[in-house]
Amino acid sequence: MGLGMALLEETVLDPRLGGYVTDDLASYHVPVNADVREMDVSWIEDEDFRVSPMGSKGIGEIGIVGAAAALANAVFNATGIRIRDLPITPAKLVGRIPGIRD
Repeated sequence: MGLGMALLEETVLDPRLGGYVTDDLASYHVPVNADVREMDVSWIEDEDFRVSPMGSKGIGEIGIVGAAAALANAVFNATGIRIRDLPITPAKLVGRIPGIRD
């Protein structure tokens, strides 16, 4: 989720009509298995039936809080360019990197 937020996911509005151009999964890009090489998944064996009927706890949203910032810092460290709006795309870098033109 953090990788998608930082690099791929973008909501685009039609400036003429005000509707969403990216209104389905065919036009809204999200990461797939081929985009991510390896993941380390850990299970927490603690059940809590007060949280949910299944006893499971969702922690995915908590874990992605720093992912976009970490990727933005990695781009800054590699290029010297600070990108402050998401997603971070090549188009936002081209023209700002010394020696590279549009």
